[in-house]
Amino acid sequence: MVGEAANCADALTRIPATRPAVAILDVQLPDGSGVEVCRDIRSTHPEIACLMLTSFSDDEALFQSIMAGAAGYVLKQIRGNDLIATVKRVAAGESLIDPAVTGQLLERLRHPKPQEDSRLASLTKLEHVILDHVSEGLTNRQIAGKVNLAEKTVKNYVSSILMKLGMARRTEAAVFAVRAAENR
Repeated sequence: MVGEAANCADALTRIPATRPAVAILDVQLPDGSGVEVCRDIRSTHPEIACLMLTSFSDDEALFQSIMAGAAGYVLKQIRGNDLIATVKRVAAGESLIDPAVTGQLLERLRHPKPQEDSRLASLTKLEHVILDHVSEGLTNRQIAGKVNLAEKTVKNYVSSILMKLGMARRTEAAVFAVRAAENR
């Protein structure tokens, strides 16, 4: 062990300074994501392997870690000797994923979630709710009653939704929302 850091900022300073063969990173750090630290380190120092250590089996964190360039992903329940062996294997150039999460990764790769249109991703939760009501054919007044807002406020939300979706008419947005829902 050549050093340790308690947070992302320290890790981003100390890892390049100490140049370890393997940086062991917690997925969740007090000031951010160990996945982002991994991405930053791998982009500037590709010779440093990153091993992600986490206390929970989260397929999204696993997938993001792999996409960030992590060479390994293990759960904190790993025994001390097994962790040492894992670090040595990662240092030797191997890629390792804890068997407890391998099934989740393979399932995600076999059955990927459909990608949400980036325009939909730009909408807030309330805008999604309002768009769903628009796609049901409700008027602004009817939507206002359902979401407990003034009719004028709903009209403003609809205008914002149309702008974010790059559409001019409410019917276009309604058709778009229905098609997006069918693809989920």
